[in-house]
Amino acid sequence: MGANNMRDIKRRIKSITSTEHITNAMKLVSSAKLRKAKRTFEKTREYFHYVTESIEEIFNNTSEVPEQYLEGNREIKTTAYIIITSCRGLCGSFNINVIKEAQKEIDKDWEEPVIIAVGTKGKEYFERRGYKIQSEYISPPENISFVETHDISKPIIDMYDSGQIDEVVLIYTSFVSGIEQRVRTVTLLPFSIERDPEIEPLGKQVEYEPSAAAVFNYLVPKYVEIMIYGAIVESATCEHAARRIAMENATDNARDMLDNLTLYYNRARQAAITNELSEIVGGAEALKG
Repeated sequence: MGANNMRDIKRRIKSITSTEHITNAMKLVSSAKLRKAKRTFEKTREYFHYVTESIEEIFNNTSEVPEQYLEGNREIKTTAYIIITSCRGLCGSFNINVIKEAQKEIDKDWEEPVIIAVGTKGKEYFERRGYKIQSEYISPPENISFVETHDISKPIIDMYDSGQIDEVVLIYTSFVSGIEQRVRTVTLLPFSIERDPEIEPLGKQVEYEPSAAAVFNYLVPKYVEIMIYGAIVESATCEHAARRIAMENATDNARDMLDNLTLYYNRARQAAITNELSEIVGGAEALKG
């Protein structure tokens, strides 16, 4: 029984050692991908701030903003949810946190939601529960380019302009630090704009060519596009950070299990040796007798 027990422990040690090698390798890969994703995220954030500041400046220097994009211009009946998850697992609670937040928002609606799924995990979750997926983008978020983001945003803008939807809500994971990520919910349309007293008026009449409405009709899709792309890049960064943490925890747990199993194995081997010595001594004493 002792020999069988030792063989079982050795098999478990071999299995866990193999797992530890895999999780450690995945942690190193995720760390490298995280560094690359952070560089992309930081560059995107700079451009995003430039675009949003430009839009805010225009809002604060004109009274000719098209009403269709402003909060209160219509009754909110149908909401489109852009839900960004990953295409792979092994990243802790990264996906489930986004899905829980999206489900909480959807549960508030009386009307059937319009779901745009970026990443397979969110798509699979809502499909299993009978929700209709309006459109899906199942490439890993990190592989979606800015040009491809136009394919995501344009149908949404068209649906909003035609009155098929009344609100556009973006749900994704926001990057706080390498060890902290938070789910964020942002209403893209309609805008909730308040005049910012800290933004000084330009001091002269600004004229828009061909018109203020035409300028906003150009700016708003660009705003939605950069918001979606920024969220995709940020979500990909968070995914790598979450996977790195998950794999680091798994590696640490595997090493703790190996330490415990090695201790059990040494104890079992010592017990087996002691038992053999006792049998030898007992046999010798029996021969003397």
